[in-house]
Amino acid sequence: MENVPYKIYLREDEMPKQWYNLRADLKTDHAPILNPATLQPVTVKDLEPIFCAEMAKLELNATNRFIDIPEELLAIYRMFRPSPLVRAYCLEKELGTPAQIYYKFEGNNTSGSHKLNSAFAQAYYAKEQGLTSLTTETGAGQWGTALAMACSYFGLKAKVYMVKVSSQQKPYRKVLMETYGAEIIPSPSDTTAVGRKILAEHPSSGGSLGCAISEAVEVAVANPGTRYVLGSVLDHVLLHQSIIGLEAKLAMNKYDIYPDIVVGCAGGGSNLGGLMAPFMADKLAGRSHPYFIAVEPASCPTLTRGRFAYDFGDTGQVTPLIKMYTLGGGFIPSPNHAGGLRYHGMNATMSQLYHDGYLDEARAVEQSEVFKSAVQFARVEGILPAPESSHAIKVAIDEALKCKESGEAKTILFGLSGTGYFDLSAYAAYNAGTMTDFIPTDEELAQGFSYIPKLPGIQE
Repeated sequence: MENVPYKIYLREDEMPKQWYNLRADLKTDHAPILNPATLQPVTVKDLEPIFCAEMAKLELNATNRFIDIPEELLAIYRMFRPSPLVRAYCLEKELGTPAQIYYKFEGNNTSGSHKLNSAFAQAYYAKEQGLTSLTTETGAGQWGTALAMACSYFGLKAKVYMVKVSSQQKPYRKVLMETYGAEIIPSPSDTTAVGRKILAEHPSSGGSLGCAISEAVEVAVANPGTRYVLGSVLDHVLLHQSIIGLEAKLAMNKYDIYPDIVVGCAGGGSNLGGLMAPFMADKLAGRSHPYFIAVEPASCPTLTRGRFAYDFGDTGQVTPLIKMYTLGGGFIPSPNHAGGLRYHGMNATMSQLYHDGYLDEARAVEQSEVFKSAVQFARVEGILPAPESSHAIKVAIDEALKCKESGEAKTILFGLSGTGYFDLSAYAAYNAGTMTDFIPTDEELAQGFSYIPKLPGIQE
């Protein structure tokens, strides 16, 4: 396959016209989302005060395998899609491996990440519904940037609660979001009741995605014409991100390529699930057996050390209950540089696939090793990767080096979900040798687990 070009592009008319709903093909459907007040499965009506109506419907859709992408939204996607599938020839040469390494690059847009795929979709449906504003949270800022761009396009107001430590590490993300008209509030803040409560208990808190979610939801439900949107974790977001994997598979088909190993970074599950979805469909149907690896930070080890249980999606315990791998909604991760992966829970579909053994492995890696791989990749491939994506790079390199030892020419696919040009403070710390690693102790994890609710008759 040496005749494969560096970059494989689909033609515009080859771009997928439908999203793929992986949940419809699960061997065991994940447990239903529960209304915390009644402990009964949520309905669309339950979700509509929080989410756009169409998002509520998509979230609960467990039967339709493919869902049409509206034509107006397809026209918007064509601004930045299809995105390239890249053969990492230079990295292969650097490693001296017989492995063939490919990455799906989602950073060729102003937001710098895959998040636009869902941001434009959610803003589109909000506009169709007649809403006037949206609230959300953001960690590293990729999602907040994407939503600010989408809201600007559709003439919607955007209020973004940004995890405080990330807002301090990445001030220019704030500038970019404000350039697109969004209001940015470091979280936890004194603008909401839940924020004030968290600050009273933890005055020096650097925040977490769980905290920011609580604040954004509180504002959304209190203001008519406003809804909450999010960039990961829930199934409708994975649905939107399935276009990543669908495009990757179509591009590989052009050259009769199929991955032996698929690697994705793991935070809330959007990039991971989006990349893996169509290949996982093949595995569930018995057509092929790629090996799937989810990579998470050792400082926030949701899959590798978390519990499979019903939990709230936020710190303030205002969201519905989701059966997922979780560290507990009250878990506050260390202020590492992979802000988009600092979330206590994992998407329900990804959690079920991991629990059932179809998502083969979860691997936790320390950030200094992640940045070592990021720098190695940047120096030979010419792209400065986001810290989140660099987790996948680290494991892709590890797997390629295993091929070097064994002589096996495996095909490795990983997701390069974004660029790291707003993460230069992190690279500065790595280059200066001041970057530190943090791995929570069992005792620290136990504190987070204490926030997992006891639900009589459901979980104790």
